[in-house]
Amino acid sequence: MPAASTPKKAFPLRVEPALWAALERTAAADFRSVNAEIEVLLREALARRGVKVAAPEQRPRGRPRKDQA
Repeated sequence: MPAASTPKKAFPLRVEPALWAALERTAAADFRSVNAEIEVLLREALARRGVKVAAPEQRPRGRPRKDQA
């Protein structure tokens, strides 16, 4: 049974089109959504500044097995 996750905070973000295009390219290269890529980049930037952030909850990857559905 998957663990219940806490809801993520929704936040509207206005981004310059050229920056958005770069984010899309980077996310695609890393096989991530743009949202996930932004989260990774924010975590990396905070880590460089010495800010500690709890690791994100790991979700199971892939499809559930047929006997678990």
